Amino acid sequence: MNREEIVTALKDERDRIDEALIALGGKKGVVNASGRRSYGITAAGRKRLSDLMKKRWADRRKGPRLLRKGA
Repeated sequence: MNREEIVTALKDERDRIDEALIALGGKKGVVNASGRRSYGITAAGRKRLSDLMKKRWADRRKGPRLLRKGA
């Protein structure tokens, strides 16, 4: 067996194990191509980020404004 065949066999085995874990309900998140889990974001987390960004942009609008020559 060469190196590429071993890697392919291991990836296939990993995929089978991931599918089994999902079927058993014992896994949170989805494994992406890099092998890391992706949990997503909750509705509460989205709201919190939205509020923080709105505050950030409001503060930027209040900040000093630069005037261009000729304006």
